[in-house]
Amino acid sequence: MARLFGTDGVRGLANRDLTAELAVDLAVAAAHVLAERGEFSGHRPRAVIGRDTRVSGEFLSAAVAAGLASAGVDVLDAGVVPTPAVAYLTGSTQADLGVVISASHNPMPDNGIKFFGRGGHKLDDSVEEAIEARVGEAWERPTGAAVGRIVPSPDLADDYVAHVDGAVRAFARLDAPLAGLHVVVDAAHGAASVVGPLALENAGARITTINASPDGLNINDGVGSTHLAPLQAAVVAHGADLGVAFDGDADRCLAVDHEGSVVNGDQIMGLLAVAMRDAGALYRSTLVATVMSNLGLHQAMRREGIDIVEAAVGDRYVLEAMRDGGFSLGGEQSGHIIVADHSTTGDGILTALLVGARVVARGPLRDQCAGIETLPQVLINVRDADRSRVHTDTEVQSAVTAVRRELGDSGRVLLRPSGTEPLVRVMVEAATADDAQRHAEAIAAVVARRLAL
Repeated sequence: MARLFGTDGVRGLANRDLTAELAVDLAVAAAHVLAERGEFSGHRPRAVIGRDTRVSGEFLSAAVAAGLASAGVDVLDAGVVPTPAVAYLTGSTQADLGVVISASHNPMPDNGIKFFGRGGHKLDDSVEEAIEARVGEAWERPTGAAVGRIVPSPDLADDYVAHVDGAVRAFARLDAPLAGLHVVVDAAHGAASVVGPLALENAGARITTINASPDGLNINDGVGSTHLAPLQAAVVAHGADLGVAFDGDADRCLAVDHEGSVVNGDQIMGLLAVAMRDAGALYRSTLVATVMSNLGLHQAMRREGIDIVEAAVGDRYVLEAMRDGGFSLGGEQSGHIIVADHSTTGDGILTALLVGARVVARGPLRDQCAGIETLPQVLINVRDADRSRVHTDTEVQSAVTAVRRELGDSGRVLLRPSGTEPLVRVMVEAATADDAQRHAEAIAAVVARRLAL
């Protein structure tokens, strides 16, 4: 059987790959594994579950709740809430487990199941592997009063909104940190459709909301953080100061400045790093980013005296690096931003609030991002390649070394073997698009020839 857990939980085509039966079995297995690891010792276990707006989330969340309750776990069902809300609520309610039913930015037919442990932290790989090994096992079922209760808990969304409201007030040291700011919010017809605009309004912003009418079928459909054109047009049309776009589960945020130009995750991380450094809140003046963050971010942070620690792609690996080093800020180019004092996972709504507060304090977003250039980047996927020999083949490494020598400090080369396919990704950044394309094609040709299967 193919491995169920990927880098962000279990995902697949809902009701085909990800069925109600599998959802029940995953929930039961998670309850058993955590119980045997002592997570439930001495008390009746409790879980928080939430979902995005996909129609399939209705039956999948019901299945997860049923599985947990059948294993003796009480369930607080928060309904439609963002992923970071479930992470926060898992900690704030002192729950033993959090479960999100969402496929994030994926198309509507997909869905996923993601688990958080105590405190709202994603489960370690070893725990996920243990859960996967127990799926579908025979087990002795509790009866009577030992079965879990399922309690609809929609008011928990208000607790999350109050949490991010307090975080941005502390960041800005103002009671109305977004006062006077006109923000266009693209909610992607997803989990942030209600709480996203509400949180920004509570902080004092004037809101124009687009794509916040979920019908179960339209999540991420040409809108949100992966389709920014509607937001760009709306910001210009309404003369807004800022636009923010979430994905389906609102764990990521990208922005648009007052002229309609896109501000990506690297630029957001850069401006927040400077803001936190100036406030004395950036631990060891260090930002955690992934290997895919643009060289322009590295150059800008170097000028600011801010170090960058690189992590593997995926916000869980960013968080691991942050926890290992005690760092306070990290994220990804895609808009997953983690502020350790206030979140244990990417939080798009908190990111939008912090960016908005910075615009109020320091002026237009465009001006603040002016020093964080995005160098031309070319990515070529070389298919049918032996990914295991990427870092050992002498000709491949010689080709990479030659390009790195020619680029010097003005560019970057990265070879990433796929974790699931016979594929090698060749990424080159350079001062010009032509240089990036030329060098990427040259390396890709060597990879294709030397590593062909």
